[in-house]
Amino acid sequence: MPKKVMIFDLRHPPQFRPSGAEIYAAAMDMIEWADGLGFARIGLGEHHQSPDGYIPCPLVCAAAIGGRTRSVRVRISVILAPLYDPIRLAEEVAVADLCLQGRLDIGLAAGYVEEDFALFGADYHRRGTTMEELIPLLRQAWTGEPFEHRGTTVRVTPRPVQDPMPIHLGGSVRRAIERAARLADGYFPPGMPAPWEAYRRVCAELGQPDPGAWPRRGPIFLWVTTDDKDKVWERLAPHIRHQIESYAGWTEKAWGHADGPFVPSRDISSLSQGGAYQVLDPEEAIALANDLGPSGELHLNPLLAGIEPAEAWRMLRLVQERVLPHVAH
Repeated sequence: MPKKVMIFDLRHPPQFRPSGAEIYAAAMDMIEWADGLGFARIGLGEHHQSPDGYIPCPLVCAAAIGGRTRSVRVRISVILAPLYDPIRLAEEVAVADLCLQGRLDIGLAAGYVEEDFALFGADYHRRGTTMEELIPLLRQAWTGEPFEHRGTTVRVTPRPVQDPMPIHLGGSVRRAIERAARLADGYFPPGMPAPWEAYRRVCAELGQPDPGAWPRRGPIFLWVTTDDKDKVWERLAPHIRHQIESYAGWTEKAWGHADGPFVPSRDISSLSQGGAYQVLDPEEAIALANDLGPSGELHLNPLLAGIEPAEAWRMLRLVQERVLPHVAH
């Protein structure tokens, strides 16, 4: 069976009914459900000033997940590290890892939304240098020993459970990939194989161990149904379109073009974005999972852009009853 992964960004766009409180409550219940079914990972991200409430504080959320789970890992991909005071970041990561009993996986990235740097009074044009300075500082901070920082002696307590606490880096541009290979313990690419292959090449150039092939993954959004799929697409289309358009807006503003699978479309037939979004019946979902194999990953994003929790629960119960028991172990 492939690794089972559940993704949340906790959006609750105002044009849809569920409130932020409802989405957060449903997400925590779903995460507890996933933990009981042996899911490998919960994925969180970070954005700021988003009108739909995209989670801005993933470490707070990760700590809360620690109180509802026993085995599933939590991956934050990514923390927008230059927006944090570095000592505060070291403290918050340590506390979240303690709440999770060592099940926190962090990815740090420089960020690309310039307005967010203005929000926090951070220097957008210095973000790469900030990352270079931050990584050794965090490693020193998590020793729990006193050290010099900004002209004074400081000490970060408590320490994380993980010793050493692994640092992964994200980002898709060449400099971010090189930084990950040179300074970090690993790389969290933005959901696509091309940056991972670039990371492997840089590791080889630097004489680093080969991190291995990109694991096969299912679609970034999978919905399983026994209803008429055309009607399901019609119900889901506003939520899918909202996610695509928001990411496309961010990346177009930063780089002048939509990045990854996020190409705006008003046509339902093209919303799948080349297979990145899929609606399948249980038999098709079983075939997909079996094809991914034990080294692959099957991703679920049940509350995508404010999907009604009750509808998401019906889908998850269908996965539990009609899909997972029939996937090869």
